[in-house]
Amino acid sequence: MLENIEDGTAAATRLAGGAPLHSTLDVADPADWLALDAGVREVAWHRPQFLPEWEHSAPLPADLTQLSESRLALALCHRDGRTRQEAVRRSVRYPALLPLVVVRCADWVGPVREQARQLLCKALNVGSGLDLAPLILRVGRRDRGDFGVDALSQILRQASYEQLAVLFADPDRIVRRFAYQLAIEGRLLHPAELARAAAGDQDTVVQDLCATAALTTLRDEDLHESVLPPLLSARNPRVRSAGVTALRRAGRSKQAEPFLSDRSALVRACARYVVREQGGDPAVWYREWCTAPDDPELPPGAVIGLAECGNRTDAGLLRPLLAHPVAVVRARAVAGLRALDCADAKQMRLLFDDSAAQVVRETTTALLPSAKELPTDWLLERTSSERPRHVRVGAFRLLDAHGGIVALRAAVGLLKDPDVKLRTWAAQSVQRWHPSPDGRHGVAEVGELIDRGRHLVSDHVLRRLK
Repeated sequence: MLENIEDGTAAATRLAGGAPLHSTLDVADPADWLALDAGVREVAWHRPQFLPEWEHSAPLPADLTQLSESRLALALCHRDGRTRQEAVRRSVRYPALLPLVVVRCADWVGPVREQARQLLCKALNVGSGLDLAPLILRVGRRDRGDFGVDALSQILRQASYEQLAVLFADPDRIVRRFAYQLAIEGRLLHPAELARAAAGDQDTVVQDLCATAALTTLRDEDLHESVLPPLLSARNPRVRSAGVTALRRAGRSKQAEPFLSDRSALVRACARYVVREQGGDPAVWYREWCTAPDDPELPPGAVIGLAECGNRTDAGLLRPLLAHPVAVVRARAVAGLRALDCADAKQMRLLFDDSAAQVVRETTTALLPSAKELPTDWLLERTSSERPRHVRVGAFRLLDAHGGIVALRAAVGLLKDPDVKLRTWAAQSVQRWHPSPDGRHGVAEVGELIDRGRHLVSDHVLRRLK
């Protein structure tokens, strides 16, 4: 695989030496053709001695008319437009060079572009279109690249489901989007297949495209059992939320209740909408779930869900959950109290030494607004290398938010921390540090701290700070 232009120049040099095309690059990889196209011009400009010398006068010399497949590939990428145009015309003899004709369809020289487009239209059929689709769509992102995409669309509208299915698994998401769009327009996919595609594909555009197409069939009750389950069980929250919202249209609003505690905020919001539409009150469900603070089966989504639709009086249900045996529940309880603006700094400090990193992260976020009110010695103690990494990170975030000499003292103290990322963050803090407006000037410790971090700033900045 030619991964960059340097690989393309090496491939161009090998082709100039007579190496066969198939052994020089992966002819099925569009990136290799584009790298070769760029590599030939790179060699022509900087190392022309490695390429044959073609004259630019017309008609072209006889040696161009007798070029081998490898040499003609070089001519198709030549820096001179007249050479490329003639090479396009003569490439009819070599079907393997059709990918370079595709590239020339977006050429910046009009005659080259028109010659290539005429040849592509003659050569394109369903079979060659499927092979060339990844390259055509990639070239289609360039200026003047829309011609190839339009021609490909017209040809592949004649393809069957079995033929298009090859493109559904292409690693390029643009190819998958294109293929699914054609399949949906041609009604080649069963609603259940669309639902499975929405649940299985990693691209959000494909997910939305297929989920929307699948849900348009929900008017047919016979399709509910084949369409809804794949959507509701999808790993991606966007797909699950589409399935949950569709429960109302399908007359199955009751099935939305378990999704009130989904791990995704988007899915929870959709579930609350469906439950409210059937006359239910999601807050009542959340309160019932959160009344047992020691229940190991308590869904974490129910904890944060209560904060999302509850009120400040619900903080009384969330505070006992700060001692829950499951870490993710404790973390959601902290997040919930912060969302309700009921996070008490004294109570949050008790969780700062929690063994779970996610709990400390949420606690740190909740304490940030009151960073200047926290004891600096208490925080500095938690930046010691003996503390767990997540505690050191949280303490540094709070000290940095404090600003002034406190932030500088913490950052300089972490410049030799064993954790690379924490050292980097500390160095960045030193580089952007400036005295706080209300800070005292002439403090000797500030000069000493700046000297310890002098390797991070220029001499000019050092003098200005001092």
